[in-house]
Amino acid sequence: MAKGLIWATAEDLARNRGKVLSLYRQILRSINSPKLELSLAARLAKKAEVRSIFMLAAEERSLHNIADLIDTAHYSLSLLRNGQIPKYIQ
Repeated sequence: MAKGLIWATAEDLARNRGKVLSLYRQILRSINSPKLELSLAARLAKKAEVRSIFMLAAEERSLHNIADLIDTAHYSLSLLRNGQIPKYIQ
């Protein structure tokens, strides 16, 4: 993410696309983990919430905000893998 100074260029967005999609899929898979004691309805609700967060973030054009979103996704994924639900999707 070095082409644009503040706002993301098309190259910046294309470079991050694979990483963001991978994180999105990993988070959705982690919600299905047996470590999380959630009912089916709760799992579906959490997945819908994750989808809405990522759809809203898809409109983001600030390089700093994109980097923060990726960092937050990594942190949330680490919590999910440990059997905890991140605060922003509780």
